[in-house]
Amino acid sequence: MLTPTLTRPWLMADLGAPMRVLSFAPYRPGFVTAQHIVWRELRNADLPPEVCVSDWISSEMAKVGHAEAVGMLTSRNVTKFQRAEAEIDGTRVAAMATVGLGNAERIGSRTPRDWGVEQFGTINIAVQLSEAVTETAQIEALSIAAQARTAAVMEAGLSFPHGPVTGTGTDCLALAAPDGAQEYAGLHTALGEAIGAAVYTAVAKGAAVWVGENPEMMRKVFGG
Repeated sequence: MLTPTLTRPWLMADLGAPMRVLSFAPYRPGFVTAQHIVWRELRNADLPPEVCVSDWISSEMAKVGHAEAVGMLTSRNVTKFQRAEAEIDGTRVAAMATVGLGNAERIGSRTPRDWGVEQFGTINIAVQLSEAVTETAQIEALSIAAQARTAAVMEAGLSFPHGPVTGTGTDCLALAAPDGAQEYAGLHTALGEAIGAAVYTAVAKGAAVWVGENPEMMRKVFGG
C-alpha cells in the first residue's frame, strides 16, 4: 500500500492498482480513477503570478508520464516525506505526508503574509484504504483524515496570539479506496480508527521534523 518512489522534485505513491481517489488536489481533483498520487516540489519562481497553475501542473505531469495520476504541489522538500500504517481488526490504512508549516493558519482567520518570501509550507497527505467503500463512506473517510491532520498539527505546539495553529492555507488530501459496499468510516468504526492512527502518525512525524529544522521561524513567528 502506498509504495513510495522518490525522484526529486517528484514523489510518487503507488496504490498497486487503479482505484477511486477522492481529493481536492490541483490536478485531477474530485472523484477520479488513478493508480498513482504524485507530489511535485516547487518554488515561488516556478509559478510567477502570470502563470496559470492548472496549465502549469498539467504540462509538468504530462512531461513525466503522470497524466493519469492525481497531482499535488508543495514547497516542502519531498525527501522529508513520512509514511505510516495502521491495522485495526484486519482493516489496513496507509498514509504518506509531506509537512511544511511556514504558511500556518488558525481556522477562522487569515494571517497577513509577504508572499514573495519562501515559506516552505503546505501539508499534503495521501491515504489508501484496504476496505472497499461507497462514495459516501469515502467522503466521511476524507473528513476523518482531515481531523487527524488537525489534531497532529495542534499538538505540534505552534500557536498564534488568537489560538493554536490548525493547518496551513494550502493543505491538500487525497484518499484512495476500492469501490464497494461499506457505508461507514466514522470514528466508531475500525476503518475510522485506522485512518486516524495512520494519518496522525505521518503528520505528527513530519511536523516534528519541520519544527526541528526551523528554530528561527519558531521563535519569530510562533514565539517558540
